[in-house]
Amino acid sequence: MSTHMYLGKPRPGDRVAVLSPSCGLPGILPLPHELGLRRLREDFGLEPVEYPTTRKMGSTPQERAADIHAAFADPGIKAVISSIGGDDQITVLPHLDRELLRANPKPFFGYSDCTNLLVYLENLGIVGYHGGTVMVELGRPGAMHPLTADSMRAALFTRGDFELTPSKESNGQNGRWEDPHTFDSEPEMLPCGGWTWHNADGRNVQGASWGGNLEILSWLLMADREIRPVDDYAGRVLFLETSEEMPSADEVYRILRSMGERGLLRQFPALLMGRAKNWSFEKPLGAEAGERYRTEQRKAVLRALGEYAPETMAVLDVDLGHTDPQQIIPFGGRIEVDGVGRRIVVTY
Repeated sequence: MSTHMYLGKPRPGDRVAVLSPSCGLPGILPLPHELGLRRLREDFGLEPVEYPTTRKMGSTPQERAADIHAAFADPGIKAVISSIGGDDQITVLPHLDRELLRANPKPFFGYSDCTNLLVYLENLGIVGYHGGTVMVELGRPGAMHPLTADSMRAALFTRGDFELTPSKESNGQNGRWEDPHTFDSEPEMLPCGGWTWHNADGRNVQGASWGGNLEILSWLLMADREIRPVDDYAGRVLFLETSEEMPSADEVYRILRSMGERGLLRQFPALLMGRAKNWSFEKPLGAEAGERYRTEQRKAVLRALGEYAPETMAVLDVDLGHTDPQQIIPFGGRIEVDGVGRRIVVTY
């Protein structure tokens, strides 16, 4: 715990970097990006600064690494926020300068493919923030969801404890970002249940967090990149979530099984599992099929825990990751999972 640095926070009026360390989607889908930038300025009082690859599709890993270095090295930049994720940030990591980043630590906000950079920074002792991208959370059509906005404001500007709140609704169908009419109203929301607690009675776990997007972690494990010896994770709080690619319950189970075979799962006395995104343009599930998808994923997670980490306490359907509303999880920061009070408190 003592090895992790909670960093200085931006204040209204400060400059913050907006980077695309994975995919330069703002270059071809400007509407949510511009909306997110406007909200950063008008609602949060921050001045976003873009970099050469922020709106450039197909930028090289070296170019993206150069932008990361420039943003972190500039003393006038007080936080770094990703525009969105992607799928090849693992190729950027070899081009990063550990000493430069360690000497110029900044709060970094991102998730999905940005799990790569969050894991990398955490290995340098820097607490990052899983969530809060410009295009998705800040650029949400109609308005930011209040739960998302409250979490983002607390993570950006405050130090201290923040209690997560279970949402009573979650995202249904999305509109296309190419269509200006998408931004005339908020996305369709559907009622949802609260969190599901497993192995929680009489338990209280407090520890530094580690995790992120399950698919990206599986790639890091496969490439043996930025993963420490398993006992380095002992006593920590694991948090996981799945992407808009909506991996099958079998695939989720198999990744967790491999983590279990590696001896990794049982290191964590608590797991927070994000509410699974259950609709995409590629897989436009109806409400009933979407709920079935989430149910099957919950079963897969509990099956893997039962086989490899039977003592681990778990909270399922937490509003983190590829879900709306989204609450931000500190990466490498402290989390309390209070099974007695059925509460989750993160430290921003």
